[in-house]
Amino acid sequence: MKTPILGSAYIARSVNAADNRMVNLYPEIVPEGGKEAAFLTRCPGLVLQNTVGFGPIRALWSHQKSYGSDFYVASGNEFFQLDALDAVPRKLGNISGTGPVSIADNGTQLFIACGAKGYIYNETTDVFAEITDPDFPGATTVSYLDGYFVFNEPNSQRIWVSQLLDGTSVDPLDFASAEGSPDGVVGIFVDHRELWVFGTDTTEVWYNAGTADFPLAPIQGAFNEIGCASAWSVARIDNSIVWLGLDARGTGIVYRADGYRGARISTHAVEWQIQQYATINDAVAYTYQQEGHVFYVLNFPSANRTWVYDVATQVWHERAGLDNGIFVRHRGNNQCNFRGNTVIGDYENANIYTFDMNVYADNGQPQRWLRSWRALPTGQNNLKRTAQHSLQLDIESGVGLNVGQGSDPEVMLRWSDDGGHTWSYEHWNKIGKIGQYGKRVIWRRLGMTEKLRDRVYEVSMTDPVKTTIMGAELILSPTNA
Repeated sequence: MKTPILGSAYIARSVNAADNRMVNLYPEIVPEGGKEAAFLTRCPGLVLQNTVGFGPIRALWSHQKSYGSDFYVASGNEFFQLDALDAVPRKLGNISGTGPVSIADNGTQLFIACGAKGYIYNETTDVFAEITDPDFPGATTVSYLDGYFVFNEPNSQRIWVSQLLDGTSVDPLDFASAEGSPDGVVGIFVDHRELWVFGTDTTEVWYNAGTADFPLAPIQGAFNEIGCASAWSVARIDNSIVWLGLDARGTGIVYRADGYRGARISTHAVEWQIQQYATINDAVAYTYQQEGHVFYVLNFPSANRTWVYDVATQVWHERAGLDNGIFVRHRGNNQCNFRGNTVIGDYENANIYTFDMNVYADNGQPQRWLRSWRALPTGQNNLKRTAQHSLQLDIESGVGLNVGQGSDPEVMLRWSDDGGHTWSYEHWNKIGKIGQYGKRVIWRRLGMTEKLRDRVYEVSMTDPVKTTIMGAELILSPTNA
């Protein structure tokens, strides 16, 4: 029988109900002509491109111009420009703060928002300077809309605009309050030339009304009873935006904009995980596209976890690094696209990387993938013992490397007969040296299911080789007990 190894990450409040973990793997649908309807593929590895400043990497920014492209890095308390990923970074100036940095540009100026302070870099004059206008109140997040820099004042309800095409100048009357609800503004985000103003309990959408006193005005009817738990969780995804929600009823649901409303995209299992974290208002997110998959990567720094939503399949998986054999949050903290490269900044140090689907390690450190799943398909467990004779993993074989770790790669299997509470020791099996494409990966004599008459299998690997899993075949015999 086919055992349901394919699917998504779904670990329920009770692992007896569902214990389907998926780390550093994600599914891809095969629309027609495939061996199976889908397969699992390994997440990309991190390739070191440069070390910029002292770190951590607080923001990355790039934009295309008719004469080329520019790349900027906020690293620690410094701001840099690079003309190539491997170029010597050119320091432009110093910045304040320690948390994430928000950046926007108007084609000539870059506005760098650091909370209490803000900075402008003029690409034409090559001048980097702090915003010294006495009317500038600070900026948590910043965006660009129709010639204006738009930003929200820290710890307030107020949103501001700069002077037209000049982020260094702020009129003392160029602000308005988000007053659809008395909650404070968490952050702002411009999408489709409309300004989304995220509060702690609500969200409202504004547009450029062209009025004399203040150019922006709320769109009638574009008021949402869903707020935002973290300004840094808001990101653009597949012609829409997504964020980690918060409102008067609770928190920990991930929403995607559907018109002017928020459509829930997280699952109960993901929400249960998020709501166990002691702190989620420090969540940071970024999005990227690779091979047609558009991913929303949501990091929880305090919880040391990373969750990822794939728009193509609408399912979630985990991304993780390894620390002494234990899964920890992924190293990626932010992202930008520079000359066709998905560039990733490190949350802890000064490294910048690129994602590479042909690299199976994170900057030379092991990347471990893992998949756990119920042995029997949903609804087919009659609560009687079974003799588990063999499990064959349908994995692409013959992908070993020429030398070193991975020259004779192995996959590890273990199982749980109490719903996922305790586990057997590991059973190792080789998946074939380079060119051994006919190698079969089979574990035999796997014993009887005891206790709950249930079994959860888990496979994992750390060898840096290509991983493609098409399915798994389980041979068992039922009993009357």
